[in-house]
Amino acid sequence: MSALALAPLDLDEYAAALDARLQGRSPQQILEIAIRDLFPGQIALVSSFGAEAAVLLHMVAGIDRSTPVLFLDTGKLFDETLAYRDEIAAQLRLADLRILRPDQKALAANDEAGTLWFRDADACCRIRKVEPLERGLKGFAASINGRKRFQSATRSAIPLVEVDGARLKFNPLATWGPQETADYFRIHDLPHHPLVAKGYPSIGCAPCTQPVAAGEDARAGRWRGQDKTECGIHVSPLPSQTRTLDE
Repeated sequence: MSALALAPLDLDEYAAALDARLQGRSPQQILEIAIRDLFPGQIALVSSFGAEAAVLLHMVAGIDRSTPVLFLDTGKLFDETLAYRDEIAAQLRLADLRILRPDQKALAANDEAGTLWFRDADACCRIRKVEPLERGLKGFAASINGRKRFQSATRSAIPLVEVDGARLKFNPLATWGPQETADYFRIHDLPHHPLVAKGYPSIGCAPCTQPVAAGEDARAGRWRGQDKTECGIHVSPLPSQTRTLDE
């Protein structure tokens, strides 16, 4: 793998090369390569502390619990999510949990009543999630997230490695299905988010998350009834031919 760490390279080409080389590797192996070999001290895990988040948090903590974990506290989360975050962070002894919050001036100017989610869900996500995460990721060369291909049609082709602006994004659990996830929870005796038992296989902000019926996509309860499937933090930008690892 060391040859793939050489720079400068076009970032899109680098991501494609990494993705090809990581095929067939286990999530733990992908994480070890990303955290220890390629981006030591320059990579962060972005976690919602949602329905399946404990799996990736447990894996990362087992490799290096000082890896920064970025959590978006939008101000609209379920109380259960905040309690679960604290429970998992304490159990795994996460050493660098960073709470990212929306800019108060932006909220005052655009969502003083707290109802922007109803009027313009995209704008609400941008202020409460996209912009805070972009600020939180400044200074990092790469990030990790827990998206999986089975979760929805829009995620069915996500790679193991992709370009995210000026950095790389690792999706080490991309190939996992519900059974692998359930097995990992059982083997490592990880606590489940309390809303999972109430029919929430995907958990975001309270106003925009509903239970899911049998047979629906795991994310069918997110922004139900709207032409919206993602909050915006995992929408890949168009490839650039000018970005390099030196940027």
